[in-house]
This record gives sequence, structure tokens and C-alpha cells, in this order.
Amino acid sequence: MTDEPNLLGEYVRARRELVTPEQVGIPVLGVRRVPGLRREEVAMLAGISADYYLRLEQGRDRNPSVQVLESLARVLRLDDDATAHLLRLGADKPRRQRRRPRKETVPPGIAKLVAMLPLPALVEGRYFDVLAANALATALSPRLAAGGNRLRDLFLDPAEQALYPDWENATAGMVAGFRESVGADTDDPRFIELVGELSLVSPRFSRLWARHDVEACEGTPKQIDHPQVGGLRLNRERLGISGTAGQTLVVYHPDPGTDDADKLALLASAMRTPAAPQGGESVRHGAE
Repeated sequence: MTDEPNLLGEYVRARRELVTPEQVGIPVLGVRRVPGLRREEVAMLAGISADYYLRLEQGRDRNPSVQVLESLARVLRLDDDATAHLLRLGADKPRRQRRRPRKETVPPGIAKLVAMLPLPALVEGRYFDVLAANALATALSPRLAAGGNRLRDLFLDPAEQALYPDWENATAGMVAGFRESVGADTDDPRFIELVGELSLVSPRFSRLWARHDVEACEGTPKQIDHPQVGGLRLNRERLGISGTAGQTLVVYHPDPGTDDADKLALLASAMRTPAAPQGGESVRHGAE
């Protein structure tokens, strides 16, 4: 046995509990004492022995073949992102020493680009820390400023929560994206601190984290209820920054010729009038 976290076992167990017998064609007779599928049912459907599947969940076997993992992904009804996550968890990796906290620094050229963009833009670190943001991003939400964290704000700040009419879907998507971003690299002190804090103070985060949902953070429309300009539908693009450890350039933009474009222009205009002297502080560098 090893004292390494049993990430693979925790993941397949969590996903097993979310699949109903009806979804995989198993008739339900009488009362079932466990949520989702039983271990022996997963093993049977995946074509492996019940004992071997038990060893996987318990962490006594941590490097199954790709064929076994793909069979489990099929039984557990995983999509492409979740299957890729499962394969990463089952990959044979050498034991690593616990790392010290690392300061995340935005490349100077990216910081200049963020400041110059005429759209709300920011740089996110791997753990969704805001590392840099321009003034229009901060006008969209005051929490979109260097030093903030997207997870903490969405779960713990009532003002940030009020921006999202569909807060439950927003939180579910962010947690799934966070898990995809982190992958199997869970020994970073920043990750441990953040997940520990949110698990203690946010029941919603704790429930979502226990589901082990995984979803790639890709471009997607976002609906925002802005206190100044009202409902605003913006496309969100996420672009990986080369040469960094998981930093992402995030840009919000409206569809051309829409009311949303007019509202964003109005917000930009209102931002420039009395508060122009503060514009020089719109991009700040920070670690976390």
C-alpha cells in the first residue's frame, strides 16, 4: 500500500454512485442500499472481475490498462473530458516530492496585451487566481481584479453570486473546470488550501466537489445580470498562454450589432468618465 492519495479509486467510486441501474439496463428488484451501481455491477459491465474492480477502488491497483479504463469510462457514461481525466489518473507516474508554493507571474507581453484590449480581459492562473485584469473586466465585476480568486468569489461573495442569474449552473461548471485544470496534480499547497477552505465553508462546493465532475473550460456564452446596464450576454473565450504553467487569457466579447454590444460600450464609456485617473492601476501582477 502507498500513502499517495487514491485519486483513481475516489473518482470511479464517485462516478459509480451517479449512474442508475436503469441507465445501463439493469432491472431494479426490491430496495437498493447503495446509490447508483454496485461494484459487482460495474465490474460485470466492464468485463473485469469484481475483486479486481474492488482493488481499483481501494487503491491496491493504481495502474490498470488503457483498455480497462476505457471500459470503465463506457460503463460510467463518461464524456470525452471525463474519460481523458480518468486516463490521466490511471497513468503510471513516478512518485514526486511535495512542492513548495510557486509564485505565478504574468509574462510582460501578455500583461501589456490585457491592458490594451478594448474588451474585458484577464489572466487566470491554474487554480483560477486572477493574476491580471484590465479596467473593463473590473467594471464588469469588481472581483475581476488581480489578487482575487474566481472560485472563492463565486461561492463566497454575495455580490458576485448576484451577477449570475443561473448561479447553480455557473458553480457546477466552474468546479468541473477546476478539477479538469488540476487533473492528478493535487499536491500543490495552493490547491490544498483552496479546496480545504471551500469544502469547510461552502456546502454547495463540497457537494459539487464530491461528484468528481470534469469539464474542459472552453469558450461559452455567459449571462450576467449587471447592476448598471442590466442583463448582458457575453461570449467567453479562454486561450492558453504558452510558456506558463497553466495560465489562461480570458476575454469576454458580445455578438456584433446586439444590445449586449451597446451595453458593453455604455459600460466602457461610464468607466472612462470620472474614474480615468485610476486606469493606470488596471493591470496588476500578483501570485494568488
